[in-house]
Amino acid sequence: MKVLMLLPILILSVNALDLEVVNQWNLLDFKFRYDYSTVRSFRPENTVFTGLEITRDRYFLSMPRLRSGVPATLATIPRNSPPGSSPALEAYPNWSFHSAGSGNVSSCSELVSVYRIRQDSCNRLWVLDSGIMTSLEDFRPVCPPKIIIFDLHTDRIVRTIVFPREVLRPNSLLTNLVIDESLQGTCDKAFVYISDTAAPAIIVYNSAQDTAWRMMHPTMYPDPDFSDYTIQGEMFSLMDGVVGLAFSPKQATLYYQPLATDRIYSIRTSALTKGPLAENEALPIELVGKKASQGLGMTVDERDDTLYFSPLTETSVATWNPVSNKQTLAAYNPDLLQFLAEIRWNNRDSNIYMLSTRFQKFFRRSVSAGEVNLRIIRLRPRTSLAPIANNNHIYQPFF
Repeated sequence: MKVLMLLPILILSVNALDLEVVNQWNLLDFKFRYDYSTVRSFRPENTVFTGLEITRDRYFLSMPRLRSGVPATLATIPRNSPPGSSPALEAYPNWSFHSAGSGNVSSCSELVSVYRIRQDSCNRLWVLDSGIMTSLEDFRPVCPPKIIIFDLHTDRIVRTIVFPREVLRPNSLLTNLVIDESLQGTCDKAFVYISDTAAPAIIVYNSAQDTAWRMMHPTMYPDPDFSDYTIQGEMFSLMDGVVGLAFSPKQATLYYQPLATDRIYSIRTSALTKGPLAENEALPIELVGKKASQGLGMTVDERDDTLYFSPLTETSVATWNPVSNKQTLAAYNPDLLQFLAEIRWNNRDSNIYMLSTRFQKFFRRSVSAGEVNLRIIRLRPRTSLAPIANNNHIYQPFF
């Protein structure tokens, strides 16, 4: 399989007419309880979202505790808010789950630091809690990583999954998950694929049997040659391993990428779900291709298996279809598409939703409260795809 390398000259001719700003914020704000002590320690300049889930009536947003001062690590806003508005976030399921916002964790049954969340077919929300406080400051483990599953009808916990010690490492940081309901059943029979970013690996969880195993491969590690990122003239460095995940049920394929790389890889789910590797057995990893720069968010449009990804330096969204090998540039906008932390295909309306975060400014502590820094953006695929012409001045093959 191949993905052609997109060059900057291509994206100069693509506009953003099909990008719709759903919501936007200069800095995030919350609906605090009148007696909630965390408001005193709230630092909006440290609060940035990384995860998005779209339900019938709500957007779910996760804000990991990268630094101190994040009041709630999981929150919601209504889907019917005015376009371009900046609604205050409501802690989910309620403020009692977020005592870590004041710097102290009352109980490990609460939420410590959530990077991403996913909904299953039973209208339940799987919340992946890393258990790591202030990961960019001092990387302080305070609770074992876990998954809490909420019933979205009642917003109550229906299950808590704690990972066995043998699949974790002292510096494990669980950041992303894919729920695979295509193999042995839905809901509590699903397989779940989880990225360990700081101790690079993919953890496979068999929900039906409540077992887990760890899969490791050199392609899941960061490449030091790609540890520096430049977005709109601002540079920062971060050695993050595997974090971007996307899943194609029809192709029975999991796509993944470290943050510090210019490549996307894939593996058949049959190789992941058969159980732990035998001694000296290697994972059958395939190189999908090479991008113009590093990236984080990825998703698959399940109607035709098109893979969407975002080269960060190019502030763009590109696509590749594994069946036709067709490649397109879906969107380019140097203002709206700065550091897409999340890209999601929504099966309700068949649109692509993205979290644009200007993360480089949060990381460098250069974020300004006088500018829009955080957005939920919708992209309509059917009208947005611009094919990449077969012209050596526009693209260059991977091989």
